[in-house]
Amino acid sequence: MHDTMQTKGERDVVLSVQGLKTWFHSRDGVAKSVDGVTFDLARGETLAIVGESGSGKSVTSLSIMGLLAKPAGRIEAGKILLRDRKGQEHDLAQANAATMRRVRGAEIAMIFQEPMTSLNPLYTVGDQIAEAILQHEGGTKAEALKRAQALLERVEIPAAARRVNEYPHQMSGGMRQRVMIALALACNPSVLIADEPTTALDVTVQAQILDLLRRLQAESGMSILFVTHNLGVVAEIAHRVVVMYAGRVVEDAGVNDLFDRPTHPYTQGLLSCIPTAALLASRQRLVPIPGNVPSVTALPSGCTFAPRCPLAGEECTAAVPELIAVRPAHHARCFKVSAAVNAEMSHA
Repeated sequence: MHDTMQTKGERDVVLSVQGLKTWFHSRDGVAKSVDGVTFDLARGETLAIVGESGSGKSVTSLSIMGLLAKPAGRIEAGKILLRDRKGQEHDLAQANAATMRRVRGAEIAMIFQEPMTSLNPLYTVGDQIAEAILQHEGGTKAEALKRAQALLERVEIPAAARRVNEYPHQMSGGMRQRVMIALALACNPSVLIADEPTTALDVTVQAQILDLLRRLQAESGMSILFVTHNLGVVAEIAHRVVVMYAGRVVEDAGVNDLFDRPTHPYTQGLLSCIPTAALLASRQRLVPIPGNVPSVTALPSGCTFAPRCPLAGEECTAAVPELIAVRPAHHARCFKVSAAVNAEMSHA
């Protein structure tokens, strides 16, 4: 990873997270929720961050948005480099409140998991979208409301002229999530963070929301950071995947490569938990990953996955493995993988 962002000569990176460490300080100790996370997001790309609850996915997205619960949560180290529309680079990890207010919504926006906790129940959805437009772009209230109605139409909400004057509680869960997408897109951000936006929705509405995000991305060229625990959704929407476990990236790869040739034992375990047509036909049982994600206040030494890993050896608890390249554009953090790669190179 370079200290500066890559340019169009390589990959057109709009967001580069480098060695991010976000820790929470309390009387019980230090919770290392995000511990050295690194990834890049290119223009027009969808990057999925996957992992079980407690792996640090949402804290990573909140760190990028500058929405950590302070003073307990803070960024201890690392960079969050965002390139804006003018080509200027901002390190969001060091940005002050005024800079974050300018950037948040205009250059980078977020869709949250539960819209009822994100939308204000006291204001119409039109007023809430219009407020974002007025905050960043100015104009009159009438112009902003007109644009709010156009945004509701863009996210395929029927009868948008009527819905723009309704309150969140008057809409279904799927409609509210579409309002959240319209709100996030109000100022045409370059980067959209979607934090499990389909988790609370039934499968039919979930498919509609994914189709909508794909269409909007094709129209605007925005980049999407999609946070989820659902590998089925990942296979459908992502170009690349980052797998997180206990605050660290354990594997990253292109989506097809990850599903075809998962390398890290944790990724293999996640995929073995997915019911498939072949598995159902053969009446085989799903293979669960034993145990639970460790508490971030009491992480095991060495590889944090070692207590649950069927391949773990003595070296796995002695030191933290490095994230190494196992194939072009495919990395994994595992001593067993490192040994196999080294053996392959020595025979080449």
